[in-house]
Amino acid sequence: MSEVVTDPQEQFEWITKNLQEVLNPQIIKHVLEEEKRPLKVYWGTAPTGKPHCGYFVPMTKLAHFLKAGCEVTVLLADLHAFLDNMKAPLEVVSYRAKYYEYVVKSILKSINVPIEKLRFVTGSEYQLKPEYTMDLFKLSNFVTTHDAKRAGAEVVKQVENPLLSGLIYPLMQALDEEYLGCDAQFGGVDQRKIFTLAEENLTTLGYKKRAHLMNPMVPGLGQGGKMSASDPNSKIDVLDEPKVVKKKIGAAFCAPGNVEQNGLLSFVEYVLGPIYELKNGKDKFRFHVQRPEKYGGDITYNSFEELKQAFKDEQLSPVDLKAGVSDAINELLAPIIKDFNESPEFQEAQQKGYPAPVQEKKKTKKVKDRGSKYPGAKGGEKSDDKVAETAQKLEQTALQ
Repeated sequence: MSEVVTDPQEQFEWITKNLQEVLNPQIIKHVLEEEKRPLKVYWGTAPTGKPHCGYFVPMTKLAHFLKAGCEVTVLLADLHAFLDNMKAPLEVVSYRAKYYEYVVKSILKSINVPIEKLRFVTGSEYQLKPEYTMDLFKLSNFVTTHDAKRAGAEVVKQVENPLLSGLIYPLMQALDEEYLGCDAQFGGVDQRKIFTLAEENLTTLGYKKRAHLMNPMVPGLGQGGKMSASDPNSKIDVLDEPKVVKKKIGAAFCAPGNVEQNGLLSFVEYVLGPIYELKNGKDKFRFHVQRPEKYGGDITYNSFEELKQAFKDEQLSPVDLKAGVSDAINELLAPIIKDFNESPEFQEAQQKGYPAPVQEKKKTKKVKDRGSKYPGAKGGEKSDDKVAETAQKLEQTALQ
């Protein structure tokens, strides 16, 4: 990553680059232009399912924040993961938090982002303290169950008979802004309702409003829907081997000429493009496809719009787009897989955070012992002989 920028206008451009929406941008400008200090940003992630390639999207934004000289905090929200419909017990969640930290650091290192400037915090470090708990009680006096449920609708797993924990989740996420001392919170656009809840209610406790930065949601590999850890077919795990990546990309939905519902093009736009730019300089773009000579030979695109238009006009086939994306993803994942294979601690965090499911042994059906008197029973003839022998003995005894 090139030098950190210091001009407030350029800093603002990097901070808001590729975002779908920004709430209260004036707060950011005030910090940069009036207070003339680094913007304090926090990004939280609940360690539930295994991190997948969709995590490269927020990672590129963390890189943008660092490029703009921001002070960035990564919250490993272990208690949030525990509250999210009891997806895992606390002892397992603690290992998942460690696994997430290893993955985040490895991804950032792989795209040349200096991780020394990042601060990692685990939620349970401060969320169990008395003052935090008291603020949570106070906040629950202002927020209705309807608003809390609505806020978490796109984030907390929805079930027919929801647990109370799902209502606590968004209140805690709002309070985290104060306790992590940030000026802005960053997340996906699916977090918007929680961000709005924070804006509307934190001031009731005497705390200031924060800015909110929202990424677009990257589509999964299927038709529609975001890339999700709960749907193995929609995502690529950060530790997937090259053959697995090629197989998953090969099965991805990618209709000829369709640029609207295309998870692969979105991945190029929001992951591969920004990462190439971070490594090679502002506004730089390159997407390369290896093709046999009989199909036209290798081809390189130097802007995303050029690539998108070529696919729309069907000058670039789905097969070629898939080949280019597969190669690029495998190149991204190689250093992460290497880090994993060389670190026993990384491996332990994965094994204990995501233990293999225990398969229940099938019960063997116990055959009932119906004796030897039923028709067709083995040894039936022997039984009849014994009966005859006993009768004969009785008869002889009677004659004596």
